[in-house]
Amino acid sequence: MSGEEARRRAESSEARAAAVSDIQELMRRKEEIEAQIKANYDVLESQKGIGMNEPLVDCEGYPRADVDLYQVRTARHNIICLQNDHKAVMKQVEEALHQLHARDKEKQARDMAEAQEEALSRRLGSSSPVLPQAFAKVNSISPGSPASIAGLQVDDEIVEFGSVNTQNFQSLQNVGSVVQHSEGKPLSVMVIRRGEKQQLRLTPMRWAGRGLLGCNIIPLQR
Repeated sequence: MSGEEARRRAESSEARAAAVSDIQELMRRKEEIEAQIKANYDVLESQKGIGMNEPLVDCEGYPRADVDLYQVRTARHNIICLQNDHKAVMKQVEEALHQLHARDKEKQARDMAEAQEEALSRRLGSSSPVLPQAFAKVNSISPGSPASIAGLQVDDEIVEFGSVNTQNFQSLQNVGSVVQHSEGKPLSVMVIRRGEKQQLRLTPMRWAGRGLLGCNIIPLQR
């Protein structure tokens, strides 16, 4: 992780912690308001169980004498104000939670993108190195031949054949010369097979078939 990424993550973590703290404070305020609303409803309940809408005058239009009108009016007023405060706080809580979820979703998407980028980098870093260039290809092998015994296969692309490689290869005569001078001696042969390098030991020798190898090699056109 780079220093810039570490700084960005630290800032994001601090911002989230601050947002959570704000939400906790709003929730504390909400609970406080709810407690105050309940306390004022308890006041109404203590006044003959009167609620928010019962009339405060008797049937003749005079103020009721069986309740404390000041307490009732004050409690009702407080409840209305507190309910408005409660709505405002709940709206703030909803908006804060929405922002927190949006921030978390954004962070999750960013973390996923970074993880994918890191995985891609690892794959690219661990991928096989660029294969060396081949100069010839095996297009046939005779059973029981020295080439077959050495493990050479059809379609193997030859990168090195003894002292012959891409840099000094001019024609198949180069390979023929190495074979003629190496009869009975093992040669190091490097081939590319199905996208991977293979190292073989091939000993040119006389056998029941033609030549000293028992395979046919053709030059590659690059």
